[in-house]
Amino acid sequence: MHPDDGHERGADDEPGGSGGPEDYREVLELARRSAAEWLAGLGERPIPARATPEEVRSALGEALPDVGEPPAAVIERLAGAIEPGLLAIGSPRFYGWVMGGTQPTALAADWLVSAWDQNAGLRDITPGVAAAEELAGEWIVDLLGLPSGSAVGFATGATMAQFAAMAAGRDEVLRRVGWDPAVSGLAGGPRVRFVVGAERHGTVDLAGRYLGLGEPTAVPADDQGRIRVDRLEEVLAAGEGPALVVLQAGNIHSGAFDDFSGAVAVAHAAGAWVHVDGAFGLWAAASPRSAHLTAGLAGADSWSTDAHKTLNVPYDCGVAIVREPSAMFRALSMQASYLQATGTGADPHEKVAELSRRARGVPTWAVLRSLGRQGVADLVHRLTGSARAIADGLAELPGVEVLNDVVFTQVCVALGDDATTAALSERLWGDGDVLAMTSRWRDRTVVRFSVSNWRTDAAQAARTVAAVERALAAGASPA
Repeated sequence: MHPDDGHERGADDEPGGSGGPEDYREVLELARRSAAEWLAGLGERPIPARATPEEVRSALGEALPDVGEPPAAVIERLAGAIEPGLLAIGSPRFYGWVMGGTQPTALAADWLVSAWDQNAGLRDITPGVAAAEELAGEWIVDLLGLPSGSAVGFATGATMAQFAAMAAGRDEVLRRVGWDPAVSGLAGGPRVRFVVGAERHGTVDLAGRYLGLGEPTAVPADDQGRIRVDRLEEVLAAGEGPALVVLQAGNIHSGAFDDFSGAVAVAHAAGAWVHVDGAFGLWAAASPRSAHLTAGLAGADSWSTDAHKTLNVPYDCGVAIVREPSAMFRALSMQASYLQATGTGADPHEKVAELSRRARGVPTWAVLRSLGRQGVADLVHRLTGSARAIADGLAELPGVEVLNDVVFTQVCVALGDDATTAALSERLWGDGDVLAMTSRWRDRTVVRFSVSNWRTDAAQAARTVAAVERALAAGASPA
């Protein structure tokens, strides 16, 4: 019962509590129970949210109360009000965007991170979480076949991971021509040529805008979205001065990978820094059965990926990797007299654009320790295999055309015309068992299936095809 329902608060109900362990016991048990119920139902509940933002606001209580509610009542209200407004992103049949589920080990580790509540910016001050993050970074570099000794930072997601890595690249290419942006800023200095593929992800442009690089020069791509190396060479040859080139591991529509060997060689011949955006695709390098897609990847200068996608740790966890650690530290570090000097190694805040930060790399350590090298390879292979199974099943349905070469975890389909394709997505939304969203690719409306959840196996792939077949039978297929 809430205070505004007539409850008369006693001493134990004070919002601040006594500060003892008993203050945590009841609310944590309530949270655990609610979380367990949510997780138990993820596989079968309808994927779309059932409540609107306005309905959730009303259930939460829009007016700030003059007198606070007891902590247990707050948690009960929170869970009851928000649960109907949750999107079942963790469903094994959620394909709307490239979003993974949460592996149990990672979730448990993340709860500990919240309970420990460490500000993980300083290595020697919070050595426990710093050590776990360092190991996670070293293991990622090893798994992906990247240069040993590369610096690794844990950011909120691919956008800020790209920001961190590209900041290192921007500053380094400017220093090579005698301009130090840390001292002189950007105004008045040489312009950094910002060169990208025509089908790069929008977060690449966003990170570039944050860094003052302006609008990028887009190099044409082939029919699967891969940057054309011959045109990249032409673009770089046509200009002078420092350059930053961004390549792609995993096109957001086709899942295709750029020709890293060719593109890196061309870019380096022009003196450019090469960054690889591999938000989900970088993990292809961790499986012997898909590593061929990333041939030449290790020749780049920096890389970014998300652990909360293919690896399935909780939101949020982006990973920035830079071959030359000093370039990263020069671009991102800061000093203050009140901060304790690190005796050995680098502080975590020198690798990302945050001083105050939670230890988001700890759940990554937990997943990697739990899976091991073989488990990560099996996870990547399972996701790729499920994508192919979905593509094969959909291709057999009347009127459905699979538009991409399914080389990794993306499947794009279209029907006879744009309106009919959009109707398929709408009917899937209404049915609720499978969620796949529309996008625009190759001048067509497409329905995109992004296979990212660790629980999406052959059975879930078959259930996905069956749901699309139901949607077609209900009227989404062409007449």
